[in-house]
Amino acid sequence: MQPELNRIPRVMTIAGSDSGAGAGIQADLKTFAALGVYGTSVLTAITAQNTQRVTAVLELPVDLIQAQIDSVLSDIGTDVVKTGMLSSAAIIKVVSDKLKEYEIKELVVDPVMVAKGGDRLLQEEATETLRSTLIPLAKVVTPNRYEAEVIVGHEVKDLDDARDAAKEIVDMGANVVVVKGGHIDGPATDILFDGKEFRAFTAPRLVTTNTHGTGCTFASATAAGLAKGMSIRESVGAAKKYITEAIRNAFPMGHGHGPLNHFYEEWERTIA
Repeated sequence: MQPELNRIPRVMTIAGSDSGAGAGIQADLKTFAALGVYGTSVLTAITAQNTQRVTAVLELPVDLIQAQIDSVLSDIGTDVVKTGMLSSAAIIKVVSDKLKEYEIKELVVDPVMVAKGGDRLLQEEATETLRSTLIPLAKVVTPNRYEAEVIVGHEVKDLDDARDAAKEIVDMGANVVVVKGGHIDGPATDILFDGKEFRAFTAPRLVTTNTHGTGCTFASATAAGLAKGMSIRESVGAAKKYITEAIRNAFPMGHGHGPLNHFYEEWERTIA
């Protein structure tokens, strides 16, 4: 007998497309599939992108973004929403308005700003809209060091700075903030702050260039955990383990930053 649809955890990702399939919508859907949740998608932009750089970006019209959200939520519904690349103030605003309209409470915000190759994916004038409109709706916000710096307006060089930044982003209205430590020296330590206390999630730093899509994947894995009924701490802990193994079992693809191995548990480990 087929399981009933309403018993299958659902996550909707609102993000940009990566033609190299290492990040963005493609990474999100891979993560959802690997972790046993049903993923739906709303595209905000199309990028011409590979493991080395982004060569072109086309933002989709806001009315088409609205229509995608309506199509999914009026029929399939969702347990959690995860946002990724929202490149303009207009897109951030329309997504925020729709999340309010559908009374979405389980929201994971990955504030995508710069691609792995260094190409900017968030217009500078959109940062304030992100702070004032989307972050206050978030259950979890998952910036890396550089994204946290843009949001709070000062450097985040070490774990103490990460704690300070997490506090500031919670003060903007987020429920929980996880400042990821992939770009901070030392072991890969992510700092979680829930408004009351901090918790550190640490894993060994893996020396590899195959890290394209880590931010998208971590946020999507966190969203998948929430959709399955885990607490925020459980979801973040499980996401940390998943991303570490996806990096550990990653494979070379292209000539730049290769993708993760989202299906490392299913694929034979034939690549060193």
